[in-house]
This record gives sequence, structure tokens and C-alpha cells, in this order.
Amino acid sequence: MNAIEGIIRFFEYSGFANATPGNLIMILIGLIFIFLAIKYEYEPLLLIPIGTGILIGNIPFFSSEEISFQIGIYEKGSVLNYLYYGVTRGIYPPLIFLGIGAMTDFSSLISNPKLILLGAAAQIGIFVTLIGALILGFNLPEAAAIGIIGGADGPTAIFLSSRLANGGLVNGIQTQNLIGPIAIAAYSYMALVPVIQPPVMRLLTSKKERLIRMKPPRAVSRLEKIMFPIVGLLLTTFISPGALPLLGMLFFGNLLKESGVTRRLADTAKSSLIDIVTIILGLTVGASTQASVFLTPKSIMIFALGAISFIIASAGGVLFAKFMNLFLKPENKINPLIGSAGVSAVPDSARVSEMEGLKSDPNNHLLMHAMAPNVAGVIGSAVAAGILMSFLM
Repeated sequence: MNAIEGIIRFFEYSGFANATPGNLIMILIGLIFIFLAIKYEYEPLLLIPIGTGILIGNIPFFSSEEISFQIGIYEKGSVLNYLYYGVTRGIYPPLIFLGIGAMTDFSSLISNPKLILLGAAAQIGIFVTLIGALILGFNLPEAAAIGIIGGADGPTAIFLSSRLANGGLVNGIQTQNLIGPIAIAAYSYMALVPVIQPPVMRLLTSKKERLIRMKPPRAVSRLEKIMFPIVGLLLTTFISPGALPLLGMLFFGNLLKESGVTRRLADTAKSSLIDIVTIILGLTVGASTQASVFLTPKSIMIFALGAISFIIASAGGVLFAKFMNLFLKPENKINPLIGSAGVSAVPDSARVSEMEGLKSDPNNHLLMHAMAPNVAGVIGSAVAAGILMSFLM
């Protein structure tokens, strides 16, 4: 009899007995993420950790007030809960920005500063999404956190949601914990850049516009490269002090790269450090999507808003490039295809501009031009996040 009771108890504690339809749905989503990463190479460095995290976060286990295995991300004392602290406190995103700064070459932006306007124009997706979220019933801090999805910048989305939609009080307003849905939406649309952007770009441009050839970027001196992160740091953070944790680390990483005397530090920041943080960040964000927390009507609305905002952001950059061409001489005109690179998905959106340009003219390379609005978009989304925090916190 004791053996039978032991078997029954073993089954009661197993995942088979505690699985819910929601767990199975989320496990399927995690498997789809992994499939897309391996089969189509859609942001594999992000989707494989996130997809695996979704599997881990949705392994069903028995838990009660008396008994807790302390294995889930929301169980205090668990390893995952400790690792997730870096997400909830906004520790990981600045470290990601440090690595991005150390691996980014701002030469194309320095050589053609007017292209920063394309990065700014693409941020329209943030504010359109914010308004849409308010209309759908989210409060102001939550709407601001959701809006940043329009910048297609995963670390910034996590950083802002950890401040404005973390389940606590924000300026006297009670918020829900939306870090998981916002992060998953932001990274999902970053991974789908090659799928979402090309139809928008072709729809909004003519064959003649896609054939525009831009002047090669001018050579940028070493002094300019060194001065850019210093001036950029002071200028952007004076405008938006709330963006200091992100932009401070971005420009610090770039200074490590361009100074020429801290190569070891720059190499560590752009390789080992960013790889470690990406693994932990992706895994813990994925594990935060437990079915009971993630599968809600509001999560579905966040995904829908994210898709719309990403399309609007891409369109905003393309249309603004066309607008700029109205005032430029023929030899200085901008190929509107690079406008969609104004979203912060570095360097994928710049690569999409290159690929679309080559389809129209196999000899027209746009990658170096597209990198200018691309890196400007990273700066722009971080500035927007800082401004939103300044108003709401």
C-alpha cells in the first residue's frame, strides 16, 4: 500500500499532473522560437536563449504555501529568481549597451550627420504605440513602457519596463508587471526585421527612388572618432538625464574602442561580457513567461501594438527620407530604403536596406549609409526612454 501511495505522490508532484493548457501553449511558442533561430537564423543569439527560457519557465511543478521547490523564476530563493534580479533592476540592459558601443563604428553617422534625422523620424513608432496603449486601457506608465517597443530595441524596452511597468507604484500609479510580454514582443519583432520591413519599404518607394545612388561616406579622422562619444555623451545626457544608464555605457564602450589604448577592455566588452549578459538576459526573460503570468488579454494586446508600432517606425523613416529629398540637390539625395534602418535593430535593419537596394541594383551598396540611421536609432530610442522616465517618475 505504501508503494502505491508513493507512486501516486510521485505522479502528483510530476509535471504531467500539474501541466495546464497554458503551459503547453507556451512550450510550443518556445519551440517555435528555437525553430526560427535554427532554421532561418532569425536572431539566433537572442531567440535560442529566449526560447529555451520559455521552456524552462513553463515546466509545471507543484507549489503551495507549505511546499515550494524554489525552482521557478517567481519563487524567492531560486537560482532563476536571483538571475532575474538583473532584469527587474535594470542591470543587464546597460551592460548590453556597453558591448554595443564597443562593437559599433559611428563613422557613417559622423561623415553624414543629417542622417541622424532618419533615426529620429523612426521613433514616431514609440509615441504612436503609447497613444494606442492608452486607448486600449493601459495606464500612462504602462503605455510608455509598451511604446518603447516601437523603437525595436530590446535592452531599452527591458530597461524602461523595469522602471515603469514592474508591478509596483510609479508616481502613485499602480502598474502591472509587463516586463516579460514587452521584452518578448520587442525581441520577437527585432528577429522578424527581414520579414516585416521589406514589404513596407517596397510599398512606400518607387523603382526610381530605390535606384538612387548616394555619395560614398567621407573618411573620418581618428580625432573625430574619439571626440564623438565624448560629445555625444554630454549632449544626449544633458538633454535626457534619464537615459544616462544606457547612453553613458554606450558611449563609454565606444570610447574604449576608438581611444586605441584600451583594446583589451573593448575586446572584452564586445565579446565575452556581452555574450554572457545576452545568455542570462535571454534565458531569464524567456523564463518570466510563465503561462499564468504571460497568457493574458493584455499580453496579446501588447503583441498587436508591437507589430503596428514596428511597421509605423519603419514607414516613418522611409517617408522622412522622401521628405528630406524634396530639399536636397540631386547629387545629395538619400535613397529612402535606408530610412527603415532608423529603428534600433542593429545591424539587421541596415542589412535589410542593403539587400533591398541590391535587388533593384546589384551594384548599389547601401549598408554603410544605412548604418548611420541605424546607430542613430539606438541613440534616439534611449533618449526617448529617458524623456518618458523624466515625465513619469
